[in-house]
Order: sequence, then C-alpha cells, then structure tokens
Amino acid sequence: MDAVVIGSDEEALETAAALGAEFAERAAERDANRVLPEAELERLSASGLLGITVPAGYGGADVRADTLAEVFRLLAAGDPNIAQIPQSHVVYLRVLAQQGTPEQQKFFFGEALAGKRFGNAQSERGTKHVQEYTTRLLPDGSDGYVLRGTKYYSTGALFAHWVPVLAQLETDGEDRLHVAYVPRDADGLEVVDDWNGMGQRTTASGTVHLRDVRVPAENVVPHHLTFTGPQVHGSTAQLLHAAIDVGIASGALREAVEFVNARSRPWFESGADTPGGDPLLVQRFGELAITERAARAVLAEAGRAVEHAGHDLTEENAVRASLAVATAKTLADRAAVEVTNALFEVSGTRSAADDLNLHRHWRNARTHTLHDPVRWKVQHIGRYVLNGTPPPRHGVI
Repeated sequence: MDAVVIGSDEEALETAAALGAEFAERAAERDANRVLPEAELERLSASGLLGITVPAGYGGADVRADTLAEVFRLLAAGDPNIAQIPQSHVVYLRVLAQQGTPEQQKFFFGEALAGKRFGNAQSERGTKHVQEYTTRLLPDGSDGYVLRGTKYYSTGALFAHWVPVLAQLETDGEDRLHVAYVPRDADGLEVVDDWNGMGQRTTASGTVHLRDVRVPAENVVPHHLTFTGPQVHGSTAQLLHAAIDVGIASGALREAVEFVNARSRPWFESGADTPGGDPLLVQRFGELAITERAARAVLAEAGRAVEHAGHDLTEENAVRASLAVATAKTLADRAAVEVTNALFEVSGTRSAADDLNLHRHWRNARTHTLHDPVRWKVQHIGRYVLNGTPPPRHGVI
C-alpha cells in the first residue's frame, strides 16, 4: 500500500478538509443503502492521515492534539461514519507510544505510516459494566499466548489490517489488562458484519469472535500500566469522540443552509421573497451557528489542554485536560442533537422526504452521542468545581 507521509499540522488539516468534502458527496447514498465505505477507507489510508500521530522519531508528523481533533471534525462533517472508524486506530497507536517496546513501536508505527488500519475489539456484553472484560490471553506453552473471547461494537475491525484486542492476562497472580495486536486474517479471528444501528450505519461496528487465536509475545502490550499515573489516554480518546459529534453538527448546519437556500420558501407572514429575508428563520440560523461555533471553540480549547498535558504530564495538567475534554464532549453532544433536530425545523416539510435522507444527521448524532454518557461527565466537572475532587483514571474521561 502506497501512502503519503504527512509532514506538518497544516498539511494534515488541508488533507482532512479535502477528504471531508469528498466523503460528503455520497454520504447520504452510502447511509441509505448501507454501502460500506471500503473505497473511501482506501483513500483515507493513502492520504497519510492514519500516520499523523506517529512520533517524529519514527517518521511521523506527531500533530498537536487540537490539530488531531480538527482533523476528525472535518472528516465527520463529511461523513461521521468514516470519521468514527479510525478513532480506535489513533487510540491503540497511543497505547503503543505509551507502553510499547522500541521494537514494537518501530514495527507498528511503520505499519501506520504505510497506511495500515488498526481497528478494535474492546467492548463486551453480559459483564457487570463496560470496564469489565472476560476475554483472556492464556500462555500457549511456548513463547506466546492463545486469545479467547467475543467482542461487540468492534468499529473498524472489519476494515482493519490489525485488530487490537483488550484482554486479561494473569500477571503476578492477578488479572491485568493487556492489548493484543492481531492480524485481521489470523486463524480463529472472525469478524461478523452484524451491526444494525439506526445511525452510524456504515461503521460496521459488528462482532468479533476469538477462537484460540495465537498471539506471539511481541504483539502484546501491558495496557494496565497506562492508568497507574497521570495519563492523557482517556482524554485523547474522548477528544476524538467529541470532535465527531461537533463534526456532525457542522455537517448538518452546512446541509441545512444549502437546502433552505435551494429548496425552501419563506413563511408567508414574513413578507419576504426569499428564506434569507425571513427574520425568524434568520434568527434561528443565527442561534444554530452560535451553538456550532461554541462547540468548535471548546473542542479546540480541550485539544490545547490535552496537548499541554501530554508535554508536561503532571497530575494537575492531566486533570485539567480530562475536565476540558469532558466539557467539550458535553457541549458537542448538545450541539449535535440540537442542530440535527433543528435542520427540519428550519427546512420545512419538504426536508422530511425520506429519499433526501436528511434524517441521517439526527440518526448519526443520536447514535454516536450514546458513547460514554455525558451525565457522568457533568458529575465529574461538578465534583471538581465544588469539592476539588479529581476525575477517575479509567480511560473514558
């Protein structure tokens, strides 16, 4: 696979803007017919965007966190399905950056720079909560392991070259969380395309079965060490989810403007000849623009907080980054749902036609915002402001 190696933040942003516009052109069609974005993901791989978080010492651009957030927002404004697929790619490259050996980093960062895609096999069902995992790595009697378990909501796995799997490994008499990096075509690894969500329909967030999958020791990373001290693993992962939600709001607002100017009529009581002359419509668009812009601004501020903490990783800076991202995610959630709902309010009855598929924006927003409920983020923000209680180190704030 031939992939461009992006060398700067500016180049990353230019590439993301161009790809986002390209992906928007057939986003409605892909959603309506559930056409999986295989060709688009090949374009994403070739663009070099999958290598922009690789450290400079290994040949990557190592872009700033606020740049990374804006890259994901731009992609999501075009098609949030495509933007969600590489979210885990970035997260599991970061695990390697934090806990991988130099040999692991050299190999896997090289894969990312070559355009190889990393998916995920993380979530499970039937456990007490989302942070409990039953998938296991078991010693194979030689120098490796056998992986057994079943994963759900495995966004990106169907399209991946590598599938990072969260699994428990007994270490020093206790189960410890590890990541096993498994080739997509490994014997015993089966990806089932059974995702049937009402939104984000083409992320292929299906099921992964792991039936005695052999994993060499050099492909296993001790992820539990990530949470033993100050970290920006969680805030980075959540920053990207917030960026996708803001991107959904951005894309919906853009399409609402296009639709109203091209196809809507002013309300007769306004006395206006065009929608742009309807004062109540102008008012509502102004409100929506403020909502979307505020979400973008807070997303950028959160990205800067994550970037600062990444370079000066103290407990205080890590806490500030987590709370900044929690704030951004909360506002992004509200903006995505409000703007995608208001799209119909400002566009009128014609916009409800099923063949236009404008409702995909709301379905995507409502589905993606279910990630990591913001009501708990508000709790952590409030506890810190009122009581000085720092948020927990569990990777989702």
